[in-house]
Amino acid sequence: MGSDQGAALHSPRGRGILAATVLASGMAFLDGTVVNVALPTLARELGASLSGLQWIVDAYLLTLSAFILLGGTLGDVIGRSRVFLAGTLAFGATSALCGVAGTLAMLCWARALQGVAAALLVPSSLAILKSSIRAEDQDAAVGAWTGLSGVMTAVGPLAGGWLVETLSWRSIFFLNLPLALMAVVIGSRCLQRAVPRTRAALDWVGAALGAVCLGGLVYALIEGPPQGWPRPAWLSGVLGVVTLSAFIAWERHAARPMLPLALFRRRQFSAANLTTLMMYFGLSGAMFLVVLGLQQGLGYGPLGSSLILLPLAAIMLVLSPLAGKFAHRSGYRVPMTIGPLCSGAGLAIAAQAGLFARNLPWLLAGMCVFAVGLSLTVAPLTSAVMSAADESDAGIASAVNNAVARVAGLLGIAILPAVGNVSTAMSGTPFLGTIRGSLLATSAVCAAAGIVSWVGLPSRATRQTVVERSPSSIR
Repeated sequence: MGSDQGAALHSPRGRGILAATVLASGMAFLDGTVVNVALPTLARELGASLSGLQWIVDAYLLTLSAFILLGGTLGDVIGRSRVFLAGTLAFGATSALCGVAGTLAMLCWARALQGVAAALLVPSSLAILKSSIRAEDQDAAVGAWTGLSGVMTAVGPLAGGWLVETLSWRSIFFLNLPLALMAVVIGSRCLQRAVPRTRAALDWVGAALGAVCLGGLVYALIEGPPQGWPRPAWLSGVLGVVTLSAFIAWERHAARPMLPLALFRRRQFSAANLTTLMMYFGLSGAMFLVVLGLQQGLGYGPLGSSLILLPLAAIMLVLSPLAGKFAHRSGYRVPMTIGPLCSGAGLAIAAQAGLFARNLPWLLAGMCVFAVGLSLTVAPLTSAVMSAADESDAGIASAVNNAVARVAGLLGIAILPAVGNVSTAMSGTPFLGTIRGSLLATSAVCAAAGIVSWVGLPSRATRQTVVERSPSSIR
């Protein structure tokens, strides 16, 4: 169903579509953050070092990043609703595997499988909004999707912290099971079974090259710095660079590439994705570092450390839909410039607070300012990406943007701890000093994203800025 014939957002079917997509995608986003509050507990119970903790988070982001493009293409080929529901069911099943893992290695492998499932449901959820909700409601729908997903992402660590303290770290994974079930039940009733538009072959070679590239680079970035760059680490980095070159060459000449490089010739699309890369690099890195700082540096428990994220939920719930509507009227440049600059300022405040033991009010203030900037940025950012693509490319455009966001988080968690020389062997004030250095670097990256938006985005909102093309015309 085209977007011009889609459901009204406030109709029963429109609300059902929004609820199903928010539950499923929010569940996947939640899982990218809820684990953070359990990291010190996992370090104690599973004997994990800092690199082990990085792998618990990045194993999920690695496979999600590597296969999310394939997931978007698969949705365009065999039907978005079908892929969305299958991915949601698989996510619930792999969450159960994480919950019963007995060793660090088993948990990391289960997290990798969980990332594959997320790669199916995340791009399809946003593409379903574009194809199932009528055009005049799409900005509001994307804003609501962004805000509600963000609320789940922010409230999730609070629930996770309570579950870790009262039950076990395993319960944070079992939390996904009822959410997945609700999303499938609602989605089965409200989502249309679209007729597949093509039976073209999928780009399995591109997906494999992307997975090897990301795996090689991330292994090098996580294992290299703390061990003085041993041979396996730098060889892995070289492998990552070589396969990156091979991936780009393959995508240029493949008959059906999973990453249509021509999309990046559209200035708005490229600028919005570069802003995504920088903002989510900062977001994932900041959440990882702040929770570690609170627990290992200041001695908070999982529940106490998660309370710092609670104001983010309220701020994003209120501001994200408003930011989407504002961008629809004024254009993407202004909110996507102010937002990253505001987020950078908030992280700088949070970093300064890290200099003083238990300076919680300043830390809270910094995170609230960060949340305001994030709210101003994310909803317009998502709309900017989607409006730069034709409807026929909605799935792959959504997948590209989500892949960029997950790669950014993957790299942020791999790189930022090394910037400040963070080590779980430290605690107290010395540990907070290393966290401060990494947060200041994160602040600078977010602020730079504002400059990218100002330079790269049009002053007014654009819709379908390119002529409609057939699916095969974008290479």
